[in-house]
Amino acid sequence: MLVRIATRKSELALWQARHVAEKLQALDVIDDVELVPLSTRGDEILDRSLQKIGGKGLFIKELEVAMQRGEADIAVHSMKDVPAEMPTGFCIAAVLERANPRDAFVSRTAAAFADLPAGAHVGSSSLRRQAQLLAERPDIRVIPLRGNVNTRLRKLDDGEYDAIILACAGLERLGLDANIREQFATDRVLPASAQGVIGIECLADRSDLREVLASIEDARSAATTRAERAVAVTLDANCQSPVASYASIEGDRLQVIALVASPDGRRVIRDSLGGRVDEAESLGIELANRLLEQGAGELLGGDPA
Repeated sequence: MLVRIATRKSELALWQARHVAEKLQALDVIDDVELVPLSTRGDEILDRSLQKIGGKGLFIKELEVAMQRGEADIAVHSMKDVPAEMPTGFCIAAVLERANPRDAFVSRTAAAFADLPAGAHVGSSSLRRQAQLLAERPDIRVIPLRGNVNTRLRKLDDGEYDAIILACAGLERLGLDANIREQFATDRVLPASAQGVIGIECLADRSDLREVLASIEDARSAATTRAERAVAVTLDANCQSPVASYASIEGDRLQVIALVASPDGRRVIRDSLGGRVDEAESLGIELANRLLEQGAGELLGGDPA
């Protein structure tokens, strides 16, 4: 079987696609794997925030079109960029073992977030990060930051920011982890849903591919991803709303934490719930409903239908 992988052209996206290719090439049923690098609107439009141009789904639309046209068989994504609701006809067929889920503080002048001076400019276009950073340090300014990992690091080097916030997983995968000055514990800055997880998407009717991809899925990562994405689906969250969730497993028990906040960090609703691993999705749904009972719907612009 030949498998063609649709991927974005960024260095990190290509790393992830090659990582999946290696997993597939180790299978007897796979004859060859080819990469199909594509440019997406999310990569091309860098002068406006994702919230204003359509959200993170802009990073995957062109890859899905390539699969629909028969130009690619699968697409590889950072799961945190995949909308909580999959479009009709597509599915996430497998997720790989989770890498470091935490956020990284990167600065050339400060050794830690607490060391930044009042009024410091911190680069991040994530409202989730913005809300949690401002909740801890309302005296800083969070400034939009777009572009691939190396572009963001270059902007920091050029003095456009006093610090920037990036995902630890991306820096570590690219061998750039020496830039990390501090890793935020998940009980301090809750990560995005499925942050650090690589997901493999294909057409829902490709049963042949789904069977092959299922063989490389990581069961623990699949469970935590189900729980975290269930939170976002139930909240009907979009990229305009700071929502975060993180699930962890110990033995046969799964613990999921989630929050909804105001963009300025002045209001943060946070809760957690534990249960069996095989209840992952229902735990995420129940936790989201508990957040709604505590007023999350108001922060999200109204209760979801």
